[in-house]
Amino acid sequence: MKKIKKYWKLFFSCLYISAFTFGGGFVIIPLMRKKFVEELKWLEEEEMMDLTAIAQATPGAIAVNEAILVGYKVAGLIGAALAVFATILPPLIILSVISFFYAAFRDNVVVNAVLKGMQAGVAAVLCDVVFSMGTEVAKKKNILQIGVMVAAFSLVFFVDLNVVYVILGCIALAVVFCLGQRFFLKKKKKQPAAEAEETGEVVFQAEESKEAKASPTEETREVNVSLAAEGRETTVSQSEETIKAAKEAPSQEESGCAGSAAEKASDGREETFSREENRKEEETGQAAKQKNGESEQRGRE
Repeated sequence: MKKIKKYWKLFFSCLYISAFTFGGGFVIIPLMRKKFVEELKWLEEEEMMDLTAIAQATPGAIAVNEAILVGYKVAGLIGAALAVFATILPPLIILSVISFFYAAFRDNVVVNAVLKGMQAGVAAVLCDVVFSMGTEVAKKKNILQIGVMVAAFSLVFFVDLNVVYVILGCIALAVVFCLGQRFFLKKKKKQPAAEAEETGEVVFQAEESKEAKASPTEETREVNVSLAAEGRETTVSQSEETIKAAKEAPSQEESGCAGSAAEKASDGREETFSREENRKEEETGQAAKQKNGESEQRGRE
């Protein structure tokens, strides 16, 4: 159901836009933009600009091309077919009716006045399209797009250059720009890879230097062995000299230590003798107390 409603809405929108499009295919652009971008929001502003550029660059009527692209973008192949049929139907009916009364319409003053009024309205609509789409391009602040827009307008308006050459030049410039952008992107991708390889080589060299420092060479080993042997000889000679000196003359410290040990031993004996005497006195005191207690009990009895 949703798809059917979308198809009907697309068909009647294109029918309405085509019925009120006067003054050429460029007039259909602002009407489609207002309907599909602002009201229905089926397309983005950038998508509408891209579709308009493609419709203008491809051969055929720009209104029909725009309808095909918008219908395909919104609802696929069925949408493209419905949009084309709705866009072609109003002009086909109007032109068929006018063909029978062409002579009357050609000489009618009212019809000529209406057509002149339509020309002024068409000019206003085209100015609105240029202003709205030009401001959208300027908002991006892309120097290339702004330069191409100004150059194309100057060549067509001031130099009176054919639009075909302007379109072909813009296509060639876009192709060159895209190729150059891809080339620079590839270069940027290659630069980090080369830097990574260089850093890898530097790390490898640093590791080699660390290994060289960690594993000494044969010459350094020989030097270390000789130094160790000399150190052992010096320690052995020093130990022998200290032993001889100790045997020949005992030091004063040893004699002082012996005297202090004897004094400590005598002090310890005196302390133990005094402790034994104290114990004997305590035992005799307790025995006397017991005898006194027994005598008191006997006296009471």
